[in-house]
Amino acid sequence: MMRGLGELESTIMDHMWTIKQPASVRDVLEHLREDRPLAYTTVMTVMDKLHTKGLLRRRPVGRAYIYEAVSSKEAYTADVMRESLSRSGNRAATLVHFLERLTPEEASALEAALRVYPPGSRGA
Repeated sequence: MMRGLGELESTIMDHMWTIKQPASVRDVLEHLREDRPLAYTTVMTVMDKLHTKGLLRRRPVGRAYIYEAVSSKEAYTADVMRESLSRSGNRAATLVHFLERLTPEEASALEAALRVYPPGSRGA
């Protein structure tokens, strides 16, 4: 479960990020019902909340809405990471603790990312 999202919100967003295309509440409901019974109104309410949180955009089609993810899962995760870091009392210490906990695969991914986007490349 992602920080800031409930279980059903995370499940819906994971589905929206996976399909990478607009979907109706009914489309999402049919996918979710493969794993568990849910009411249409439950999914509709959660998708409306995700729209209010700025994670989904919607447009009316007939009497319903079609929803799509505002950004990628990776962009959302990066925003969550930045928000967590900004709330820490000591950013340097927080980053050191984060680095200490990286798996070898995660450390390799970080090294690859730093080669693509080296520190200081944003310009001052």
